[in-house]
Amino acid sequence: MELLGEITAGRPLLVLAVKEEAQFLDTSLPVLLTGMGKVNAATALATVLGRGPRPSGIVNLGTAGALRPGWTGTHVVGTVVQHDLDGQLLATLTGETYGAPLALPDGGDVVLATGDAFISDEAARARLAEQAPLVDMEGYALAAAAELAGVPLRIVKHVSDDAGDGAARTWRESVAECARALADWAAAHTAYRV
Repeated sequence: MELLGEITAGRPLLVLAVKEEAQFLDTSLPVLLTGMGKVNAATALATVLGRGPRPSGIVNLGTAGALRPGWTGTHVVGTVVQHDLDGQLLATLTGETYGAPLALPDGGDVVLATGDAFISDEAARARLAEQAPLVDMEGYALAAAAELAGVPLRIVKHVSDDAGDGAARTWRESVAECARALADWAAAHTAYRV
């Protein structure tokens, strides 16, 4: 976890997983680099929100794999789901609901599936495509932490790969282009310089 800048009550916080995704941000806004995966994302965001002050909102910028053909470009996410938590089974065991889908304010109809596996094979891609068009490793965890803290969150993902065979190589080759697109989106849609 690395926090660049200072969080203040009247300004948004930009949250990204890794420095490669943040490489073209040139902003006066604070930037939190959480590390990859749900645990890193949730603990990093919960830590900075718990310390206070709380930002006016959170914008998660990052890369995502496309689970369905034709998905490219930058997308604002409307709903996040966990693809690696069997909430239905847990409900039969405990009677409690865990990991229900989370709707995001300002989101559209794009669904993002989050899990701790980097999806890079066709079988996993086909299975997950039934749930969502995009997949990442942090979105749901960030949404859960932000919701508990009462801070609004936007998730913005740029497609880096097709989440199939060769996705890891494709991510490495495309992350700089994705980072540029994410920085451009942030400059156009946030209080980028204050």
